[in-house]
Amino acid sequence: MLPDDLAGAYAIQDRGIDLWADRLVGWKVGYIPVEKRERSGADRLLGPIWAGQTAAQQGSEPAPFEVFGQGFAAVEAEFVLRMEADQPTDRVDWTAEQARAHPATLLLGMEVASSPLPDINDLGPLVITADFGNNNGLLLGPEIANWTELDEIELVAETEIDGSVVGRATAAQIPGGLGQAFAFALSTLARRGRPLLAGQLVATGNITGIHPVQPGSVCRVSAPGWGALTGQAVQAAPRS
Repeated sequence: MLPDDLAGAYAIQDRGIDLWADRLVGWKVGYIPVEKRERSGADRLLGPIWAGQTAAQQGSEPAPFEVFGQGFAAVEAEFVLRMEADQPTDRVDWTAEQARAHPATLLLGMEVASSPLPDINDLGPLVITADFGNNNGLLLGPEIANWTELDEIELVAETEIDGSVVGRATAAQIPGGLGQAFAFALSTLARRGRPLLAGQLVATGNITGIHPVQPGSVCRVSAPGWGALTGQAVQAAPRS
């Protein structure tokens, strides 16, 4: 049975979070195209990021990340914010300007979008939301210093799969920019009673597109002038 609305989808997600045997370390933000929005009008959705699925590349070898080879599997270049202070609990509605003023470090990242459901994106944002936002991991790369002082057109990301460039764009690709994505996360999580804490992460949305992968794919995300990270998809192992 599919959820009827976004509130119902988040209720399913919350139940899954309560049952999940891992530590919550952040949230992914996903943009909802106008034609796929439900009656709430929400233009974005959130999904949890787990400690056991979050890693940084160590050395020159690609960092392994799990995907569902018989389901849906893709990677996304992301700019990821790491909270440097707890979110204040006396504010529910955040503007982009207020969000950008909150202490946070910007990192290059690669989101792993994978689900056992092969047609999860066709089923729409309510199913995606219920299924942890179609998030199955996050790889973290180099820090991007002084991000609030940069024009987002300067923040370029490029994605390669098995040595071929599959996408290149800037942070300006994100509707409303990084600040708007951050503000959405802060506002929505405040209303859900799950305020962000120091050290937690916010993946702000895909930059270069959603790029299909399969077990064995080697994926590289780079930000010219800042650095790169590389990962390799592996088949997800069964869990108890």
